[in-house]
Amino acid sequence: MELLPDFWKEDYWLPPGVTWRDMEQLGDSDRPRPQDLLIALPLALGFVALRYMFERFVAPPMARCLGVKNRLQVTAAPSPKLESFYTQRSRQPSQSEIVSLMLLCGKTQRQIETWFRRRRNQDRPCQTKKFGEAAWRFFFYLTAFMAGLSCLVHKPWFWDLRECWRQYPLQPMERAHYWYYMLELGFYGSLLLRISVDVKRKDFKEQVIHHLATIFLLSFSYCANYIRIGTLVMLLHDSSDILLESAKMFNYGAGWRKSCDTLFVVFAVVFLVTRLVIFPSKIIHTTLVLSMEVFEPFAGYYFFNILLMVLQALHIFWAGLILRMVYKFLKGKLEKDERSDEESEVEEEEEDKGGEENKDQGGDCYWEKSKDSLNSKLSMLTNSCVLNNLANHRSSVVDRMRKAQ
Repeated sequence: MELLPDFWKEDYWLPPGVTWRDMEQLGDSDRPRPQDLLIALPLALGFVALRYMFERFVAPPMARCLGVKNRLQVTAAPSPKLESFYTQRSRQPSQSEIVSLMLLCGKTQRQIETWFRRRRNQDRPCQTKKFGEAAWRFFFYLTAFMAGLSCLVHKPWFWDLRECWRQYPLQPMERAHYWYYMLELGFYGSLLLRISVDVKRKDFKEQVIHHLATIFLLSFSYCANYIRIGTLVMLLHDSSDILLESAKMFNYGAGWRKSCDTLFVVFAVVFLVTRLVIFPSKIIHTTLVLSMEVFEPFAGYYFFNILLMVLQALHIFWAGLILRMVYKFLKGKLEKDERSDEESEVEEEEEDKGGEENKDQGGDCYWEKSKDSLNSKLSMLTNSCVLNNLANHRSSVVDRMRKAQ
């Protein structure tokens, strides 16, 4: 029981010389209270329900308008032994395991590999599912950005960052900023609740870290009344997320390559400028340096800045992925998001090896396969010619021996 009072110790949350009693000078509706965060849980559940309705009734018509189509997949033939191995041991068996499965099931290596490839494809998310997820995030980020901009653009700290710390922490909170905080907190809470069923991408772990860091950042900054700088952080992040999700939506559609490429270029520029330039030079500089003009460092100061540093590290990680995509885009080889679902690259390679796709993709891989096929046919033709020549030679020799006799 003594841990709770220690947790809310003023030295952790407030600058030196400021007490919780001083914060009571603000009215109940003008000051942030920790119990206010409890509303984030029902909001998160509400977002989950709203997202279900959106993906069920709104996203499908949008997908049809953009020409989003699911790939036709061949289902794996029923095989209880292979299914048991797939679900209980591994989705990608090693070579030794394939040999064991061949003996167990009486199938060839090719049949085993084909079965596992088709079975993995069955578990891959379809295009319409990925489109619905991107569309939902797009509409939220767009709404949140427009609402946040409308309630911040006329505030003095939007233009002068020193205003973020004027009279801190005795700064009255506006109801619009309260709801801006709670809705963003509820949204990221809903992302965590659905993370096990959402499309699993390569940066899955980084996404989990990002969501947790964001929730801790929002919760702590609200309780410590870092609301002014917190609203700027949310607005900055939403600005580039809108472009990312819209580019993904057009990428999943058919016939929208130019629109997707244009949005991707704009997104890359906005992301790199906001996350690698503005965020460290303005936001982090404000919290690390400018805040020291008003108060001395305390535990909350260090904790808040550590969370911002975690976000910045993730920004650098994602910037690396984006620069890879820019490099491929300039070379004309960009075909999909570097953060695409985890199995996609492996499956596409396997499908190429399995020869199940006869469609010309216009890339080097197709010509390599064609060359290999041509070489194989030439080799067969050569062998056939050699055998025929040997047979004819043998026949002529036999005829000569008969005549000699």
